[in-house]
Amino acid sequence: MKNSSEKIVTNPLIDRLPPHLKQFIKPQNYELYTAQDQAVWRHVMHKNVEYLSQVAHGSYLNGLKKTGISIDEIPSMYGMNRILKDIGWAAVAVDGFIPPAAFMEFQAYKILVIAADIRQFENIEYTPAPDIIHEAAGHAPIIASPDYAEYLRRFGEIGSKAISSAHDHDVYEAVRELSILKEIRSDQENQELQEKIDHAEARIVELQNKKVAPSEMALIRNLHWWTVEYGLVGTLDNPKLYGAGLLSSIGESKSCLDPEVEKRPYTIDAAYQDFDITRKQPHLYVTPDFAHLSEVLEEFANTMAVRRGGYRGLQKLIDSKSLGTIELSTGLQVSGVFKRMIKNEDNEVIFFATQGKTALAYRDKELIGHGTATHKNGFLSPIGKLKGINLAIEDMGPRDLQAYNFYDNERIEFTYESGIRVEGLNVTGMRNIHGKLILIQFTDCTVTYKDEILFAPSDGMLHLAVGKEIISAFAGPADHHSFDLIFHAVPSGRQESDTKTIKPQYSKRELAIHDLYHKLRTYREDDKINVSVLEKMKLQVMEHYPEQWLLIHEIDELLQ
Repeated sequence: MKNSSEKIVTNPLIDRLPPHLKQFIKPQNYELYTAQDQAVWRHVMHKNVEYLSQVAHGSYLNGLKKTGISIDEIPSMYGMNRILKDIGWAAVAVDGFIPPAAFMEFQAYKILVIAADIRQFENIEYTPAPDIIHEAAGHAPIIASPDYAEYLRRFGEIGSKAISSAHDHDVYEAVRELSILKEIRSDQENQELQEKIDHAEARIVELQNKKVAPSEMALIRNLHWWTVEYGLVGTLDNPKLYGAGLLSSIGESKSCLDPEVEKRPYTIDAAYQDFDITRKQPHLYVTPDFAHLSEVLEEFANTMAVRRGGYRGLQKLIDSKSLGTIELSTGLQVSGVFKRMIKNEDNEVIFFATQGKTALAYRDKELIGHGTATHKNGFLSPIGKLKGINLAIEDMGPRDLQAYNFYDNERIEFTYESGIRVEGLNVTGMRNIHGKLILIQFTDCTVTYKDEILFAPSDGMLHLAVGKEIISAFAGPADHHSFDLIFHAVPSGRQESDTKTIKPQYSKRELAIHDLYHKLRTYREDDKINVSVLEKMKLQVMEHYPEQWLLIHEIDELLQ
């Protein structure tokens, strides 16, 4: 007996998720699976296990057992979580595609995201939509391999920091829409539906042909595609399957090994190779082992703004127009939507500004008194070294600060090497755990650069960020509790996908077909085989439902 569909199955890993991820979790609604759905699962799994035992990575079959996945019936979240707990993972049901950043962040928490829907009978070999065959039977078994499971977790950790672009969001929405349209169940020709599918496919082609510089998210999504989804492991001459897209596709699990499909050694070059989700892949990448995956991931991570910072990292955040974070050399983190920076002739950032709600943090924890309520209209600050002083403010001890007149409740004036000048009443400072100043508060303060007033006394209190440089820049806030933007992972401040999945409405004909599948399932489970009844049913199917080859296959299986 399956668990109640009204509840979301949980375990300690799921309980610890932050609210912005929990919002994507949906009930599995197990009783909504039809007997035909169960037959589709059973057919794909029997075909796959028989074939994949020869061509999949060695951990696949053992992983099916370890993750609690039955060959004969669609798995429940309850059953999977009960068993996944033993290998330190969990699973949650979601509604179709979710934003890539959220998907990866789930992985960082060691949680498999499983689209609870199952492909329709017509798309039994392959579907562009995420479904439970792809997610549960494709992704779950391989995580039984400890080195691959760690790669998946680490990938999520790094990928969730990748900075997206507005173009990425458009692509996500287009792919989500197409996947939903292709899985709409209809037992008759539907011209309107076909026109929508054609339009959605044209939209994806249009977006793919746009000449835009790939964002970090686009590049790391390529790595995810060529490994987690469509990866091969072993040698170029004798590769084995481990990517979920291959393991869950009856057709492509065979065709991918054809000589016509080019096999390439897996390197960081895969990040710059785009893919087409609507077609079979003309080439695939082969990693010698799972440890090599982690090596390439680290090589790519070294190119990301989260590790490099600087003006390039801040520019990526400005271009994304999304919530992001910079970290200064003192460890001070500023989270918000960045709108401006000023650079010097050496391309070093000397000033930055956010717009709207902003929060300050240290070590991913919001600084008390520096949440979005304090900085609701944005945050700005010059950074860098002071002019004529070899010591940076962050490196000054108490005596140094006194020597340069940094006294609390005293007016002070100083100039940065960049030429930015600050003059105002020094109220107080805030230090990090190492005793270094990270923030100085000023009132009645003026900040000028050349002929521009960057901050005036009428703007209120200036919170001056202390730091020589930006050492990191990444997507999302430093502390997720700082913001009330539950769907912050979606660019442009949108609250969730514009495209909703469509729940099936079955015709009388489809319901009659489901009833036949149900009878066959009952016969099999009760071990009641009546040859004459089955032969009569077979004739009925051949006469009235000739396209239902799976029904005939199920009848023949019982007759044999």
